[in-house]
Amino acid sequence: MARLGRWVRLTWVQACALALIGFVVRFPALQGDLIWDDEYLVRENPMTKSPLLVIETFRHHLFLDSSSAHYRPVQNLSYCLDYLVWKGDLYGYHLTNVFLHAASAVLLFCLLRRILPALVLRGKHSAKGVGASGSAGAFWIALLWVVHPAHSAAIDYLSGRADSLAAFFACAGWLLHLQGKTVTTRWMRGALYALACACGLLALCSRESALIWLAIFLLHLFAFDSSKPRRKWAVVAACLCVVAGYFALRALPEARDDKTSATGSPAVVRATLMMRALGDYGRLLVYPAKLHMDRTVVAPTTLLGNAGWRTGVRAEYLSLLGLLVASALLFGACWKGSARTIRVFGAGWFLFAFLPISNLVDLNATVAEHWLYLPSIGLLIFGYGCIVEFRKPRWACVGLKLALPLFIAALATRSYVRSGDWLNSETFYRNSLASGASKPRIALNLGLVLTAKGKYAEAEPLLRRVVAIEPDYPIAINALAHLLYREGKMDEANKYFAESAKVAAQTRTEYPRTWIAALNMAHLRYGEKDFTGALQIVERGVRDYPGTWELVSFQSELLRQLQGPKAALPVVEEFARRHWWHAPSAIALGKLFSESGDVAQAEAAFRHASRLDVYGVEALNLLALLEVRHNHLDAAFATQGRAVSRQPDQPRQYLLLSDILEKMGRTQEAHAALAQVTQLSSLAGDEKHVN
Repeated sequence: MARLGRWVRLTWVQACALALIGFVVRFPALQGDLIWDDEYLVRENPMTKSPLLVIETFRHHLFLDSSSAHYRPVQNLSYCLDYLVWKGDLYGYHLTNVFLHAASAVLLFCLLRRILPALVLRGKHSAKGVGASGSAGAFWIALLWVVHPAHSAAIDYLSGRADSLAAFFACAGWLLHLQGKTVTTRWMRGALYALACACGLLALCSRESALIWLAIFLLHLFAFDSSKPRRKWAVVAACLCVVAGYFALRALPEARDDKTSATGSPAVVRATLMMRALGDYGRLLVYPAKLHMDRTVVAPTTLLGNAGWRTGVRAEYLSLLGLLVASALLFGACWKGSARTIRVFGAGWFLFAFLPISNLVDLNATVAEHWLYLPSIGLLIFGYGCIVEFRKPRWACVGLKLALPLFIAALATRSYVRSGDWLNSETFYRNSLASGASKPRIALNLGLVLTAKGKYAEAEPLLRRVVAIEPDYPIAINALAHLLYREGKMDEANKYFAESAKVAAQTRTEYPRTWIAALNMAHLRYGEKDFTGALQIVERGVRDYPGTWELVSFQSELLRQLQGPKAALPVVEEFARRHWWHAPSAIALGKLFSESGDVAQAEAAFRHASRLDVYGVEALNLLALLEVRHNHLDAAFATQGRAVSRQPDQPRQYLLLSDILEKMGRTQEAHAALAQVTQLSSLAGDEKHVN
């Protein structure tokens, strides 16, 4: 038994246990589909389709077609790596998310093993054996952190991986710095410090919250580290260089005015919201029920009757709970004892991480579960510092050994269940509403999903309710208009389409993707055979929303139909010149050149587009057809061969290859390609039948 205990205490065994448990509790999410921002960031994002765009990624914000000023090129690079490795298989993307979180937990464990014992040794009231328990404390803190269900939105949600990316690189950089301090060889120490700086820069380019990681690192350096002052200031200089490099990179994209939901509230209101947020986060750590991505600590004035009364009472309950959490932190930091230094450090960690999200400044929400990803570590460290004080009595030690595993098991079970919420969009939005999500966008997104599935009777009252609550929300109005159009209620649909376009013109700086109202109005005119009216609407939309490919694409198509391909060429050429990295515009340009008879330019455009998406085949298919049309059969065969290698499981690619081989007189090979088509079609039919 003693031998087993020694084996369990081995560092590598504990690290493997953390990683394994981290994977197991998130297993249901591995089967998840694209949800919310995933549709754009993972599937549509042009910056993730080719390694040729690695440098270009640093010149753009995370969202290309939004007013959001998020600058997270490393997040985009991670999606690019996923695309190269997994070829668009979402299981692989989710596996990367879980790996990043589990790896961050292992690095956090290693970091705390270095920090906690040193913190105890610096305390004036050190107790025998407390320092030795630092390794065990590091393990339990990391284990609680890795299984906690409040982190679901940072792990189970593909678009939420920025938190774990920042944590991974921040912990790695901190560990490299600590390791560099122990190395005597000058060149090795310099290399480790350089790698630590590189990790710091990668963390900052993963998520803006890495600045908080840097602040916590400096807090530890100056308040708890025993290094000489000269070395500390050298570290500060290195940190300033890293931050300067980050802001230099951040200046590369075009400046954006990030519109957040500013409250404009006086100090007393901000302080109240701060206490409510603190209460909500404290409650989530201990009792993570009613989890959803649309949290708020503002009592909505639009709710009347019992619902509004209950919401108001709950908000004030959170204020009292926040005061209790703040009092506990203050008392724990002042409480003398063997682990006081740990409690002070944990409280400082939490304070540094909480203040930026505390509602002292305007953000796009008052609370968010994934914002707890970093502050929760500080609270867990603080909790460990409190537990150390109570571990001396035998009854307390026994009670802790029984209660802690049960608490962790309960959290792990809740995480496993919570991960199941992310299986598909409909499940996610329904469970969010059932858990208390209050903002209209959740109901709007559910309405859009139901509309796409043809469940009009269920979607219509939902969308009408959203429009009634938010009459100036252009996306909601447009969604209702689109639904009514599908239902054949043309008069009402036209009314809402017009209202959507009007509201979008007034609020386009406040909401993303409001250009869709202009696009839908143009499509409506097009459906009515009013081609000139549709062109006028879309041209006005292009002026109001410059750089929006969907509008430019429809404008070029209208010009092509009305005036021929040469009239549409300048529009697409201008867009493709400004957005050389955009594969769909390059494909559209190649089509127009081909229709205009400019074969050389068409081939160049198609080849360029094929390099912008390493697994895309549309450009290669069009290029092969163009080469066949001009009797360049050998070139067409080579081009289509590349398309087959990119999508070897798609029957259409072998069908096109068979046609080319037939024209080349290679009949036997053409028949073999057709046999491959039959085999793949049969397999696809069997899979569909099984599902």
